[in-house]
Amino acid sequence: MADREQTQFDDTNKIKSITEQIAEINVDDAASDSDEEAAAASEQEWKFWRTQPVTPLGIKVAKGKNGPIEENKHIEQLKQEPYELPDGFSWSEINVSHDEQLKELYTFLNENYVEDNDNMFRFDYSMPLLQWALCSPGWTPKWHVVIRHTESREIAGFYSAAPIKIKVYDKELPMIESNFLCVHKNFRLRRLTPKLIAELYRRVNLSGIFQGVNTAGVLLPGVVGKCLYWHRLINVEKLLSVGFTQLGRRMTLQMMKEMYQLPKTTRVRGFREMRESDIPKALTLLTQYLKTFDLSPVLTQEEFQYLCQNRPNIVRSFVVEQENGEITDFVSYYHLLTTVLNHQQHKTLNICYLYYYAASRTSLSDLINDCLVEAHKSDCDVFNALDVMDNRKFFRQLKFGEGDGILNYYIYNWQCPRINSEKIGLLLL
Repeated sequence: MADREQTQFDDTNKIKSITEQIAEINVDDAASDSDEEAAAASEQEWKFWRTQPVTPLGIKVAKGKNGPIEENKHIEQLKQEPYELPDGFSWSEINVSHDEQLKELYTFLNENYVEDNDNMFRFDYSMPLLQWALCSPGWTPKWHVVIRHTESREIAGFYSAAPIKIKVYDKELPMIESNFLCVHKNFRLRRLTPKLIAELYRRVNLSGIFQGVNTAGVLLPGVVGKCLYWHRLINVEKLLSVGFTQLGRRMTLQMMKEMYQLPKTTRVRGFREMRESDIPKALTLLTQYLKTFDLSPVLTQEEFQYLCQNRPNIVRSFVVEQENGEITDFVSYYHLLTTVLNHQQHKTLNICYLYYYAASRTSLSDLINDCLVEAHKSDCDVFNALDVMDNRKFFRQLKFGEGDGILNYYIYNWQCPRINSEKIGLLLL
């Protein structure tokens, strides 16, 4: 019964990153913008991508080919000065380790970043969540690129990157993970998006990194994989009330609530929250598991601890400890609040996303089921997961419903054969 009728949120469930923003440019938000202007702006974005080192759509990369499109350049071959901006705009940076600047960025993203087309939901990245997402090990304010309106000094555009080591098939190399590309609603026809992308990669290239990975809901050049979102309803009554889902045919509210009811307690013996002392063993489990995929991160202990240590209302991680003290399994998820617009009773949805895991002894369905129980305890309304890794093995059994949302994976300046979703082990915020 958990089918498409019960997953109406589709594409608004995921973070819009670089290419999704590029394709849409959110021109619908500006009531004065004509269709012709919007089409012209969109065409400019496509022209930009034709100048970039990405595999064109429709080109099938030969099996065994796995490498850069453009070779790395020496620093003296790179552009040393920032790209020129239109009149009235200037480059800036933002340091989210400073509370005032973090609040400024939070306000900008909250007002301009992601809202569904029906004006029912809007992501609410809390300031602690933003800081966590933007300040992973190796971060630098230079990679938090800002365009400001020269006269008002308000943020007109933002784009960020963080360093990450990625395995693509048989090769490991340093890349960036790019995220939070956003242009102010009032300036979306000023063609600032290509400027943000070009300037970010100019700065990244000067640091000796020439590849980047990102995800998006639209299909554009450079795609290496496609995944689907699946949703596990938890707070059924609330989700129905806000229009997130609908009752299925011949389904009553009580029937639906009973269908999705979860146990009150976890069932796997030894299942508990991950402690700091568990981190080395949990990382070993995850590292071995991620090696089985064609696209996955290569994490240091510092990175793993940063990403997966328990943080209130941000990320939660659990392990299974055997009676002899051995840690055999690991699972995690993160929270993302979503504002419910124009609803008298409910103001927010608490959406949880399955994050990294590794199961060496416990069955995956049992491990994820206990994860759902803990998410329910933390007031999660709906639990989302991509069909990556081994997730399809538990979707039906645990009553996940297939959504309409597609998430494409992209690698900048890299060509390789397409990667099936079950061979993807990389999860980006």
